[in-house]
Amino acid sequence: MRVADLMTKSAVSCRADDSLSAAAKSMWDCDCGAIPVVDGNGEVKGMITDRDICMACYTKDSAPGTIKVQEAMSSKLYACSPDSSVQDAESAMRFNRVRRLPVLDGQKRLVGILSLADIAREAERERKQGRHDVSSEDIVDVLGNICQPQSPSAQARH
Repeated sequence: MRVADLMTKSAVSCRADDSLSAAAKSMWDCDCGAIPVVDGNGEVKGMITDRDICMACYTKDSAPGTIKVQEAMSSKLYACSPDSSVQDAESAMRFNRVRRLPVLDGQKRLVGILSLADIAREAERERKQGRHDVSSEDIVDVLGNICQPQSPSAQARH
């Protein structure tokens, strides 16, 4: 199965010079927790999550309307193409500990987004139909890796 078969095709995005308020509103309106950050040519330059927004507001002790997306976004980008296999996308999520991958064309422009939720919904559909291209074990494995604490202090709390 290819990423194009499962991805959300109408992915919302924001710009680096948008305020965190604008990014948060887009997330709220589209019921998502992360959106790609694109430049004027539509090339994806990073990702911003709802957690990035919260932590930027906290660490800067500022309102989200006063902080630009570029100050809080992650410019380390993990992505896939529409022709990638879902298994390769799962591996990228697992290895990089991310729940969402922007789906990019050959010019690094956004054509969609693939989330762990998209994969889980497909596994559920397949289970009901007696198919198992995407297994629940795969979902558990990916989620388990993503959820591992990153810092030693966080590991000690768990």
